[in-house]
Amino acid sequence: MPDWSEPVWHLYVVQHPQRDKLQKALNEVGIGSLIHYPIPPHLQMAYADLGFGEGDFPIAEQIHQNVLSLPLGPQLEQKSVNAVIKAFQLIEK
Repeated sequence: MPDWSEPVWHLYVVQHPQRDKLQKALNEVGIGSLIHYPIPPHLQMAYADLGFGEGDFPIAEQIHQNVLSLPLGPQLEQKSVNAVIKAFQLIEK
């Protein structure tokens, strides 16, 4: 981590090409996850006056289709950590 950076300790965001399948696998083992930012900034209503449309920023759009926030915090028990790992392993098969 660069010296100038400051981590955000309330989110653990990952990218996965099968995000929806991963989220479903997590839910099936009782692990909650969130898609915090499902809409890329340039497609949000707050920026509509800028005139950008779908396809104008394809990398941002791809990222927003793949990101998932996993649970993070001191309350996370080892069994929950193991369940997250197992969910990843299940969808990789």
